[in-house]
Amino acid sequence: MKNKQKNLLYWGIAVLVVVLIIGGLVLYSNQPGPLDQFAKCLKDKGATFYGAYWCPACNKQKTIFGRSTQYLPYAECSNPGARDQNELCIAAKIEAYPTWEFEGGERITGVLSPEKLSEKTGCALPQ
Repeated sequence: MKNKQKNLLYWGIAVLVVVLIIGGLVLYSNQPGPLDQFAKCLKDKGATFYGAYWCPACNKQKTIFGRSTQYLPYAECSNPGARDQNELCIAAKIEAYPTWEFEGGERITGVLSPEKLSEKTGCALPQ
């Protein structure tokens, strides 16, 4: 009988730990990202980030923005499950990834720091 009670206690503790971990992750994921407003400003200023889901440099660029990536003015240049270029990026004459295009048509290829993006767009970085 005592072993059964011990097992129940251990299972209860395990379930409690899992619930606390999941709860913490949900709370964390609902918090605004530190670059949310900056990423939204990039879009407002007419910047576009052209990339491909399979591109390591594009993924590095997204990693810089963390949870704020969802607000980036991102254009996916590859069709799902393929490495071919879609019509959007063919029409835009994108030749390399990542490519940032700014208002006025200036383009820069490569991973850009938030500081460089701020310089090109006038968007303020968070303090």
